[in-house]
Amino acid sequence: RRTAARRLKAPRHARASAEAIDGPYAWFRLAVCMALGTLGGIGMWAVVVILPEVQAEFGVDRQSAALPFTLTMIGFAVGNAAAGRAADRWGVAWPLALAGLLLGAGFALAAAAAALWQFALVHGIAIGFATAASFGPLVADVSHWFRRRRGIAVAAVACGNYIAGALWPTVLPFFIAEAGWRLTYVGIGAVCAAAMAPLALLLRRRPPESAREAAAPTLAPGAAGRPSLSPRAVQLLLAAAAILCCVAMSMPQVHIVAYCVDLGYGMARGAEMLSLMLAGGIASRLGFGFLADRIGGVRTLLLGSVLQCAALVFYLPFDGLMSLYVVSLVFGLSQGGIVPSYVVVVREYLPAREAGQRVGIVIMASIFGMALGGWLSGWIYDATGSYRAAFVNGIAWNLGHIALAAVLLRRGSAGSPPRPGRRRGVMRAAPGPAPAGSSI
Repeated sequence: RRTAARRLKAPRHARASAEAIDGPYAWFRLAVCMALGTLGGIGMWAVVVILPEVQAEFGVDRQSAALPFTLTMIGFAVGNAAAGRAADRWGVAWPLALAGLLLGAGFALAAAAAALWQFALVHGIAIGFATAASFGPLVADVSHWFRRRRGIAVAAVACGNYIAGALWPTVLPFFIAEAGWRLTYVGIGAVCAAAMAPLALLLRRRPPESAREAAAPTLAPGAAGRPSLSPRAVQLLLAAAAILCCVAMSMPQVHIVAYCVDLGYGMARGAEMLSLMLAGGIASRLGFGFLADRIGGVRTLLLGSVLQCAALVFYLPFDGLMSLYVVSLVFGLSQGGIVPSYVVVVREYLPAREAGQRVGIVIMASIFGMALGGWLSGWIYDATGSYRAAFVNGIAWNLGHIALAAVLLRRGSAGSPPRPGRRRGVMRAAPGPAPAGSSI
């Protein structure tokens, strides 16, 4: 009775009813999350666009000019874990609103930087950290609002980052040419502060208790009687898998432009291949999201990893211009759905009320994997004078990821999680308030 009374006294936006799950409000919330992901994603891509301008103004070499991007990625990685933990505790709205204000202040401070170290530091501490709130916490939050279409919902929100990558590098050069990079940065900050905070406040409503407070699932043993994995083991396995797959993923994404220059095709062709990868990644995320709703997150993760490995193998024999366009598209269609699959796996195997923090940890590991892979591929190229060995290195890391995904599939459960409405289950939940048809 006391619990019911407290719920009646709670603000209307504080807690949604169970009917909101998979309902019209859930889809409205998904649209808001995509808009926030596209807006906040500018923090990752703006520094890439202005890199030549920064290099010329501060009079540094290309390696030094890339330092702000490196620090941005570090801030983005750490911020995903921190913002995810905050979202679990207070909801996603307030961390996102504060992130919008922090982005506004960060871009303004970066525009006023008098030295490269100041510019880089602001990107790492403010811009990268704030940008993280528009990715991991958002995809974790939307997972609470869907059961039947959780995979496609998570994938759609994760596309916001790729949409930002396709949109902002196209729009920003016009403003930079007209007003310069410093004034453009001030304008970016003003837009983020003015738009993100109001949009974030539309997400104040919290999901029903049944969606967030369900007991942690107990993974059923495999068909051969293999012992199940503990939640901590699943978390560590997912973090390790994220590093492995993203080391492999980073090889084409980070070095495709340089690879095309080495082959004599020029920078413009390499940039077109990178754009083709990102476009394929958007389609991949949506397609793999539909697939995850049918076969479960782990099987989708394993399939994406196998396809990514195959695409990396294709880079070895095919280095003609048209062949590279085709292989780059195939690579984008293969890898785009891998990261959203981690979110689905977290929601299937780990406590729902800790989704933000646990998703943030996996995203943090994936970013570290991208950073390590980009550097490692460059080191291998310097040592061998060719990208061929770097592709082989990426394939080796990808095979390690396939092995870890197979371990999770074999040790975690005897098959895919049950679809909504089906009684056959491979995961048994500990006693708790989980609703019928839930996968947790």
